[in-house]
Amino acid sequence: MTGGIAGPSVWAVSDGRAGIERQSLSLARALCAASRWSAMPHMRSDDCRAGPVRLQPGGLQLLLPPDRWPAPLAALPPSQRNLFKPPWPDVWIASGRRSIPYSRLVKKWSGGTTFVVQTQYPKVGMEPFDLVIAPEHDEVRGANVLSILGPPTFFSEEEVEDARLRFGDLAAHPGLKLLVSIGGDSKTHRMTGARIGEIEAALGELSGQGVRLWITVSRRTPALGRARLRAFADIVGAIFWDSPATDGPNPYLAFLALCDAALVTEDSANLIADPAYFGKPVHLLRLEGGSDRFDRLHAGFIARGAAKWFDGMIETWAYEPIREVERAADEIVRRLLERRLP
Repeated sequence: MTGGIAGPSVWAVSDGRAGIERQSLSLARALCAASRWSAMPHMRSDDCRAGPVRLQPGGLQLLLPPDRWPAPLAALPPSQRNLFKPPWPDVWIASGRRSIPYSRLVKKWSGGTTFVVQTQYPKVGMEPFDLVIAPEHDEVRGANVLSILGPPTFFSEEEVEDARLRFGDLAAHPGLKLLVSIGGDSKTHRMTGARIGEIEAALGELSGQGVRLWITVSRRTPALGRARLRAFADIVGAIFWDSPATDGPNPYLAFLALCDAALVTEDSANLIADPAYFGKPVHLLRLEGGSDRFDRLHAGFIARGAAKWFDGMIETWAYEPIREVERAADEIVRRLLERRLP
């Protein structure tokens, strides 16, 4: 390829769900950092994409294992089917179970020229993928597997600086600044009314000690939890953020960059990995339920010095920020260059 733009074309593929899309986008953005791009100027692309590629299949095929779909393209809206034609991307980074049939198609239809990366544990045969970037707590093994601690999390220097500037008043808040990230109900964990009350009481104790609380909730937080934490924040003078519609621009990235420590519920790998990306002390807040898989996730962050279980006190300590996405992006570059040398 002699025309096009210097550097490979990279597609970040998912079904558009925020948590799933974030993984492929984080890897793509880390891969496209200038320090890595400079290693691949001999690759020239005719199909660069600035944003994510969202594939949203529907129909009965979704009930089948993702490697058994008889007609994956038929499950897509017509506008999305049109993506599956040359020129094929140099790198395809996909996240989520619903992307797997299309990762397999691209690998086949590109004649193997597209470097196909799948995040998480595909739970299908690994042969169609050039690289699987799986979390350590899934215990996946293979020659084409790179295990990382937690999900691939990435924030660019530019967006972090922008968040600091837009929410600069947060830095002036007195006292220890604590990010409180609340998850909720999932396949493995539950946030009961009793547990919400216990969390509220613990936060009240911290507020009484002069800790400044910055509270966020997720889509999985029960309505009762949202309502009670919002009312609690009003009483103690904490910041509470739920959505742009109710609370204005999202300060989450500024919270991460400017807090002194984090208190996060145990049910989400992203909630744990985000403050660890910034080297912030992470205190794990128990919910009801659990699983061996999450036990391994928690143990991994604790072993790296990033986290401890919340015992009623907030501590601060230093450790090397956990930025596994950088290692994953370096591995993509290494393997890509092995295949396509200058």
